[in-house]
Amino acid sequence: MSEKMLKFVNTKGQTPEKLGPSQRVKNFSEIYKNYIAPKAKEQSGRCSQCGVPYCQIHCPLSNNIPDWLKLTAEGRLEEAYEISSATNNMPEVCGRICPQDRLCEGNCVIERAGHGTVTIGSIEKFITDTAFEKGWVKPIKIKKDLGQSVGIIGAGPAGLAAAEQLRKIGYEITVYDKYDRPGGLLIYGIPNFKLEKNIVERRTKLLKEGGIKFELNFTVGKNATLSQLKKKHDAILIATGVYKAREVEISGSNLKNIYPAMEFLTASNKKGLGDKVKMFDDGYLNAEGKDVVVIGGGDTAMDCVRTSIRQNAKSVKCLYRRDKKNMPGSAREVGNAEEEGVDFQWLTNPKEFIGKNGQVTEIVLNKMKLGEADATGRQAPEIIYGSEIKIKADMVIKALGFDPEDIPSLFSEPKLDVSKWGTIKIDLKTMQTNLDGVFAAGDIVRGASLVVWAIKDGRDVAEAMDIYLKNKISKSSKTKMVA
Repeated sequence: MSEKMLKFVNTKGQTPEKLGPSQRVKNFSEIYKNYIAPKAKEQSGRCSQCGVPYCQIHCPLSNNIPDWLKLTAEGRLEEAYEISSATNNMPEVCGRICPQDRLCEGNCVIERAGHGTVTIGSIEKFITDTAFEKGWVKPIKIKKDLGQSVGIIGAGPAGLAAAEQLRKIGYEITVYDKYDRPGGLLIYGIPNFKLEKNIVERRTKLLKEGGIKFELNFTVGKNATLSQLKKKHDAILIATGVYKAREVEISGSNLKNIYPAMEFLTASNKKGLGDKVKMFDDGYLNAEGKDVVVIGGGDTAMDCVRTSIRQNAKSVKCLYRRDKKNMPGSAREVGNAEEEGVDFQWLTNPKEFIGKNGQVTEIVLNKMKLGEADATGRQAPEIIYGSEIKIKADMVIKALGFDPEDIPSLFSEPKLDVSKWGTIKIDLKTMQTNLDGVFAAGDIVRGASLVVWAIKDGRDVAEAMDIYLKNKISKSSKTKMVA
């Protein structure tokens, strides 16, 4: 084994420098700096090169993490990038926004042994950013145009990953999306302080240069039905994600100034991109000077509270019905939010919204306690009756998760099968829906999940679609021979 490895005993783990809270809340720039090359080599050298790499096992993409850590430690960065990008279509994105504390880094063997994890995400980010700077990242060049076309509905991570994989094989790819920019959640849902938009734009520009076509501001069911798109392409992929906000079903929920998380985050991200956003400019979706209350405990809730802080809210509270230990979001993001001044109201749940002149002014909260474990193994929250308190609220943001939209109705395709939760049903082996030639992948199948899982699904469905399309050609050839 290289003498550059196994340095975890003598070398402490060190993350890249992070801007202080007072400095970072003044803007929406990413808060973590990049490694310099010597530090990336040093930190990569802490890897123990495990015989059974749990970091890789717990990565949805099964990234060859020990291999590209070793190459980085040896200064072989171009090779490290080749290995990293072989299993991941967006390593620069995953390095920034994956919850590594729950995945690769949280399962690092030396972390479990008490030496502190290898900072895998930061090194992954360093490798890919270096590759772009050095010009090692090239557009797709196909060897042969296969003469078959694929239509992909949704330009989020699942759709983009599938588009790239299928284009590499030689298919003509058109990606349809309702927004005016490709990227989906990466552009409009995730704030700049976690993922600057030029990082996403750099990637989608590369896909365009590789021959992938984008039809933007395109709404399926309005500009064309699913049936019409099927006639235009040899196969269709539905990768729309899930965007329908879960509601807070309590008294007063119809009051004004109560918004879904995606509406709030999209407005903020569009402003950051230089767009005119009337609801923001008129003050409705702008947190400035307001007592903001965010309901929820996942990563979307953290995005909302940290965005509100940067918009100069008067106060920002986060309500979560369990305790800090049971937060579903990244512990790192919760820590960043606490540093930036967010007031977490643990073990609280809204009971009623109170308003004046049709606008929310206060929230009545129930204090909660943790009872017996539920079906997921987590302790179920229970109301402490008689414990109600009131807090001020000029603006309430609902970050309780997302459900699928009614895709069969939206796409004018009532025959498309969906589950009882509204997700699209697929054959788990072929990833095909009940409609011939129509596939589905990502959150619209599995429900709201991580970007890394969407990329994984996009890669898997590309393989399945390739098999289907090759069989289609084969059957067509046999038919012609018989005729």
